[in-house]
Amino acid sequence: MSEKYTNPVKKMIPSKLETGFQQFLYKHVGKHIPKSLTPNDVTLIGALGGLFAVVSTLLANVSPLFFIGTLLGLAIHLVADDLDGYVARSRGMSSRAGAYFDLITDVLFSTFLILSFGLTPYCNMAVAAFGAPLYGVMNVTMMNYIIYFNEFQFPRLGPIEAHIAYAAAAVLAMVFGDREWFFIGSFGVKTLDIVMFVGMLPMYYEMIRMAIRLFNRLKEADGK
Repeated sequence: MSEKYTNPVKKMIPSKLETGFQQFLYKHVGKHIPKSLTPNDVTLIGALGGLFAVVSTLLANVSPLFFIGTLLGLAIHLVADDLDGYVARSRGMSSRAGAYFDLITDVLFSTFLILSFGLTPYCNMAVAAFGAPLYGVMNVTMMNYIIYFNEFQFPRLGPIEAHIAYAAAAVLAMVFGDREWFFIGSFGVKTLDIVMFVGMLPMYYEMIRMAIRLFNRLKEADGK
């Protein structure tokens, strides 16, 4: 019989907004989750919410009102993404497969949601293409923190900040549509282009900061 898995990784979350929201969910929602639901079931619910957000965003090509579906999918994904780990820890159901399932669905959700924005008239793909790989690339650094230092290092701008940014993009797209505010050469800059560009600046900074910090820590460890 295999030994029961216990996640040994130390989770480090610098975002007070993220930790506050998690504690709120644990206290007011977590205890009401049916015992029949496993952590993977909760992750799957979140993944389906994320898929609903992506499909709704693509359907915004038909009408911007489909962004309401994007907002609903975002809310489902955010809540489930915080509660799957709670269910795993509180019920002693942590697993390697569950941790991987959670990670890969989050990366796929973030990547394809940003790309789906770029496939609508409300955002230029040239801008979305630079935002799409951010979450996946940042997770490479996060996973290496786990491998080498047993630390789950969250960026300063965590999942809740990302979901708020996605929601803001959806709302602003409904309000301003595909209006072009100014031109850079022949490139018409739209509302979502501005939102994504402004949002990408701190995220790229975090990605580079975390990567450099990890590299320096690895160099120090190699020198011991």
